[in-house]
Amino acid sequence: MLQFYFTQNIFGNIGLKPVEDEISKEVEHPDEATKNPFSVFDLVLIGTIAVVGLIWVINDPVSKITSFNIFDFSIGGLSGSNFAIMTALVLFLLVIVKRISQYTPILRNKMIAVVILAFITIFFWASFEQAGGSMTIFARDYTARVLEGNYKVIFNVVNTLITVIPLSIITYVLYKLIRQTFSRFAIGNIILTSGFVIIWSIVIYMLKSQYNDVKAEVPATWFMVLNSLFIITLAPLFSKVWESKFNPPATIKNGLGMIFLGIGFATLAYGASGIPQGAREASVSMLWLVAAYFFHTSGELCISPVGLSYVSKLVPGRMIAIMFGIWYLAIAIGNKIAGTMGGMIDEITSQYSMSTFFLIFTLIPIGLGVLIMLLTPLMKKLMHNVH
Repeated sequence: MLQFYFTQNIFGNIGLKPVEDEISKEVEHPDEATKNPFSVFDLVLIGTIAVVGLIWVINDPVSKITSFNIFDFSIGGLSGSNFAIMTALVLFLLVIVKRISQYTPILRNKMIAVVILAFITIFFWASFEQAGGSMTIFARDYTARVLEGNYKVIFNVVNTLITVIPLSIITYVLYKLIRQTFSRFAIGNIILTSGFVIIWSIVIYMLKSQYNDVKAEVPATWFMVLNSLFIITLAPLFSKVWESKFNPPATIKNGLGMIFLGIGFATLAYGASGIPQGAREASVSMLWLVAAYFFHTSGELCISPVGLSYVSKLVPGRMIAIMFGIWYLAIAIGNKIAGTMGGMIDEITSQYSMSTFFLIFTLIPIGLGVLIMLLTPLMKKLMHNVH
């Protein structure tokens, strides 16, 4: 924050609030230009949703660490907390449906296309975010992470390379930037340099401890680093494909993303096929997790940045905020489902098997991926030739 504060003027006027006189009026299609102001009813619903959502966000952790719970009741088998958030979600969907129905046909079609893509996104993140839950449990309890001899040497070398090389590149880029900007932003650059000195110190200490150990136990959380590594290595490749003549439509990208995600879980399901029902420990090869993260990251590169890009392409600037709200609500719902499903890992593995648990996250994404691909002709009509 200090570095940002002292160097905030480095980009000039970029990112500042635009001056009204300098705003170029957005050119919209005549069928899209009709305004749709919020009614009093809309504002009341939005206010209710915001208040209930805020109370729920605060109450959820507080109720787990204290005896205080605002939603200490149940309705129709639902806990008060779930009833409140479901009510807010239903009201939000009501607002969305009401407002979309009031727009002109072309704009309405484009917004429906965004909602369909957001719906697919829910299931993507519900599966992808198992990385922080069930996949970490799988890495901790069911993966062979203790390495000795040549395997330890190989891991040390690999871990050193994936740590030092990206950090060296970033350090070099920042060094070039500091040389050009130090005279204008000395304090900010000194703070930035100090931060990187601390980072390098931590890295050197970590690597020194790693090489001094007789045997290496790979931390269960280490595998989550693979997502960042594969993003750095695969993003240029995907970017080149999207910029080429082979750039597929949005539905194909979403479908591929879901299928890649399903293949990642299929590798885990196959790798876990030898784990007995109800087993609490096992020693599955780490390569299955590495392969899973590779396919999951490939899926993320097909869906996450591409989805945000299509929101900005399909929706006029004056409506970007509300549609991005829908997109991030879909991500939030996906994360909530991910936590709920991940918490069922013990129950499912005890009744069935670990392989069955991962097969759930294999079949649903692949099925939805095929479905969204089959909807390509319909989606093209809704998007009105936006590619």
